Amino acid sequence: MRPVELSSDRLTLRELRPTDVDDLLRVYGDPEAVRHLSFTPRTKEQCTAIIKAAVADAEQENRGVYMLAVAHQDRLVGSARLGVDERPHSAQIGFALRPDMWGQGFGDELVGLLLRFGFEDLGLKRIWGARSPENRASERVMLRAGMVEEGRIRRHLWTRDAWRDSIVHSILDDEWAPDSPGRPL
Repeated sequence: MRPVELSSDRLTLRELRPTDVDDLLRVYGDPEAVRHLSFTPRTKEQCTAIIKAAVADAEQENRGVYMLAVAHQDRLVGSARLGVDERPHSAQIGFALRPDMWGQGFGDELVGLLLRFGFEDLGLKRIWGARSPENRASERVMLRAGMVEEGRIRRHLWTRDAWRDSIVHSILDDEWAPDSPGRPL
C-alpha cells in the first residue's frame, strides 16, 4: 500500500482518517453540499462507515477506489473519489466541498489534483465525471480543467424519489494541459 498525499497551493488530497468523521459530516451531512450529488445527507454513522470502507480500500494491493480527504489548512473541507473502471486505463472522479468553500477556486484546485493523481501517479489515459444537469458550478470547474462535455445519460440515477439525468465530461491524458490547476509548477 502506498498512501496518497499530494498538494496544490491551498489543498491537500490525502487518505481519510477515523478522526475525519466530524469534518466529513460537515460536508456529507449538509443538504446544500449534497444537493446535486446522488445521495441525500448522511448521518454520522454513515460517515463513519464511509471512512472505514476508505481505510479498507487503501489497504488493498490492487486498489481500484481512492476515496480521499480534501484538506485545507490541515482540516477536511471536502471529499474526492477516483474509481478505476473495469478497463484499467480509465477512471471516474467525483468531488464535494463544504458550501463555505464554494466560489473561491477550491473546486478548480481539487479537480486539478484529481487529474494530476490519475494521469501522473496512476498512468490513466482517460478520466471522466458525471454531474447533475443543474450543477452549473461543477460544469464550470470541469470545463476549466479541460474536460469536454460528452453528453447526457438519460435517467441515469434514481435519487430523491425520482430519475435524474447525468451530464458526462472527460479528458484524455494528452489533452491535460501543463498549466492545469493542481499541476506542479
